[in-house]
This record gives sequence, structure tokens and C-alpha cells, in this order.
Amino acid sequence: MAEVLVTHGYFYRLDPKQWADGRPYPPMGTLLAAAVLREAGHTVRVHDTGLSHGPEPLQAAIDEQRPEVVVFYDDGFNYLTKMCLTVMREAVFHMIGMAKRSGCRVVVNGSDATDHAEEYLRAGADVVLLGEGEPALLDLMRRWEDGASHTDVAGIAHLDEGTLRTTPKRAVLRDLDALPLPAWDLIDLEPYRTIQQQAHGRFSLNLATTRGCPFKCNWCAKPIYGNRYNSRSPEHVVREMELLLRHRPDHIWFADDIFGLKPGWVQRFRDLLREKRLHIPYKIQSRVDLLLEADTIDALVDSGLEEVWVGAESGSQRILDAMDKGTTVEQIAEATRLLRSKGVRVGFFLQFGYLGETETDVQRTIEMVEDLMPDDIGVSISYPLPGTLFHEKVKADLVDKANWTDSDDLAMMFRNRQRPAYYKRLHRYVHKRYRRKQGLEAFSQAMKGHGFAVRRMLSILYYVPATLIEKMRIRRMANAA
Repeated sequence: MAEVLVTHGYFYRLDPKQWADGRPYPPMGTLLAAAVLREAGHTVRVHDTGLSHGPEPLQAAIDEQRPEVVVFYDDGFNYLTKMCLTVMREAVFHMIGMAKRSGCRVVVNGSDATDHAEEYLRAGADVVLLGEGEPALLDLMRRWEDGASHTDVAGIAHLDEGTLRTTPKRAVLRDLDALPLPAWDLIDLEPYRTIQQQAHGRFSLNLATTRGCPFKCNWCAKPIYGNRYNSRSPEHVVREMELLLRHRPDHIWFADDIFGLKPGWVQRFRDLLREKRLHIPYKIQSRVDLLLEADTIDALVDSGLEEVWVGAESGSQRILDAMDKGTTVEQIAEATRLLRSKGVRVGFFLQFGYLGETETDVQRTIEMVEDLMPDDIGVSISYPLPGTLFHEKVKADLVDKANWTDSDDLAMMFRNRQRPAYYKRLHRYVHKRYRRKQGLEAFSQAMKGHGFAVRRMLSILYYVPATLIEKMRIRRMANAA
């Protein structure tokens, strides 16, 4: 069997916004690929780039292990790898060069590599695994162990005398319980604990219960798991939770695109946690139309749900319909009300700059946020990625720039009603206006004798004038467009 070094291509320190947030998560998908290889009998080590200053430390790991194969396997469950950031791509190209100069075979898997397979191959990779990678990785390793050709392994891309070749897609994995649990023992979790505790006072670990999303928002890229939806059993998930709890986390982030969609899954999950007397607070992502039943929310709360992030996206029904979102503004309000009534924190993902969005649509989104006042917001600019209908509509405009550099880039890369600078300014304005409203509400609660956070109240002194300044800038930009 082979000596294999498994690594990945996301560096928190190269993404200033995420590094400043102080909430790094270990590369769960990378550790799962390592576990799959180890279960097959290979000798596996993991080089975790997550907290590295850059790509250079990989060379020392290669020199120490002398692997035959270096596998770059991104954490496909982490939304940051799905953003296909160019700073990460360039770092991986540099690491591929290190591995090839050291005489290693190189395999790559990830969202960006699936979308730009030829670029990765021309950077030196021998094989790119397209989409869901574990079965193809095992097949590939068996071929190399047997001295056989890999060119007909399903689900890969490779170069044939300089010409790009792709093989037929593989069938998706259906029985996710057959996969081993991620190899958490192959990396040091303590640095993650230290950074999170210093920034937020607690340590969170990540876990995924499903693969894919069956909904068809036309801007949402799904290069790894696609539109399928496969779920692990509640029993298998709880077994992994028991393993994770040995590392003493204070919280779990379920990194699924959609948590608990399968009928009865959440109720069984709650019952198993009760039986085993396990309780740990957790955070999920979901859709507002899936959070309208009180009994579902009760089961989630009883099992430890603390916070839900939903893709609100826009306060304009016209824009939601244009996105093929399949939800309504009324459902956003109702789900928020229900969750809040059960003590669950609600976060809104918001998106500005979608095709056809007007100033009226922007204002409706701002008004929705201020009317509902979620517990947090994440604001982004429409970002066209390959494999989406949205990308097809605007790809002719993506000549000078087709990907963001880092997660705070937020460049408007296609022609729209406003200039690119307007959308960056709008991003700041919406955040400042929201924080101002939070501060004012905290002040109001204090005046009613309900107590308040001094820090939040003091934020009024910054956000009130800052919001007015940003509003004037936004208006000038809109008028100049």
C-alpha cells in the first residue's frame, strides 16, 4: 500500500475577513478523505493548511514523510471552499509544484478544481477528481498500486499528451453510513480551540449529516454534491457526535446546506440524543419554508438547536422569484417569528446586485431586515459561479475577472444597474444601518429596565453618524449611475 500525504487548499490567514472573525474550523472533508484512504490500508498523514501562514510548510511535510502520492482534498462542506477564491488557487498551484519537484504523484479534488480542472492539471496535477471524490480516489489508488492505467477511472480529468480528457461521471454515493468517520486524530485541534476561545469564548467543531441540496436557486453553485440529497442515519450522526465530544467542544456547527430535510429525521435525532443523554448547542443552515411547523422547531430545539441561518436573500418577492428561490417574503417573516418564539437565534444571508435589482428592491430588503431584526446578518454581492443558470446569463461579462480574490472581495463582475463601487458601499451601509438599529434597540430595552449590553449601546455613538455618511455616499453613487 502507498504512503499518502493528504492536504487541502484553504488558508484562513490568506483570507483576512475570515481570519479576523476568529472562527476557523478544521477541514472535515479532508479528514474524511484521509479516513477513507486509511481504511483501505494506506499509510496516511494530514498536512493541515488551515492555520498556516502560507504554502511553504508543505515542503517540510513532504521531506519528512516521503509520500508517493500527495492528495489535495478540499473540505467540500465548508462554504468558503465553494467560493473558489483565486488566492487559494494560486497557493495550491505553488504546492502542486513542490509535490511534483519532490517526485510525488498529485491528485486534486475540490469545487475550484472541478470548475477549472485544466488549470490544475497544467499546474502539474496528475489527476483531478470531479465532484464527489472518495470513490474515484480509491479506484485511482488501486490502479496505481496494480501498475495499471488510470485513464478510464470514472469521474476524473487528466491530460492526454497535453489534451484535456474527462471520463464519465460516477454514480453518487447513496449509503453515507458506509463511509468511515473523519480522521480527527490526524490533526491538532488545540490551535483551533485557542483561536476560537480567545475570539468568542467557546470552541466549536463541525459535522455534516447530508450531501447535496435538492432546491434549485439559480445562482447557487453545487460542483461537488449537486442537486441530490442523501442523508446519514441519525444513529451514524450521533455516533460521530460522541466521538467529537471527546475533544470537548462547546458547540457544533452542522455544515449541511439543508439540515434535517428527510421526514422524521429530526425527531429520531432528538430521541437518540435523549437516550444517550447528550446535549450540546448547535447551529444549522436551512430554508424558511422548512421552518414553518412548530413541531419541527420543537424537535430541533429539544435536540440543542441554538441558531439557524436562512437564505433570506432579498425583501423583494420579484427578486426571489427571479432567483428561483421558491420562498416568499411572508415565509421569511413567519419562520423568523416562530424561531424567535422558541428562543432560537436567526441569521439572514442577504444578497444584493442580482440581475434586474432596482433601488426599490434594495430598499425593500433593508426594510425587511429592520422590520424583522434578525440576530445577525451576512451580506454578499451576487457572485456568478460555473454550473449555474445565473453564470450562463452573465458569463460574457466575465472577461477581466471571473472569481473573487478572497471572501471580502465582493466585486461586481458583470454589468448591472449600478457601478461596482456602489455595491461595496452598499455592503458597508447595510451592515452599519443594521448595527445602528441593534444599538438603538438595546438602548430602548435599557430604558424599559430590561438591562442592556454596554458595548452594544456604545456602538450607537459610531453607527448613527457612520450610517448617515454611508447613506449620502450611496445616494450620490446611485444618482451618478
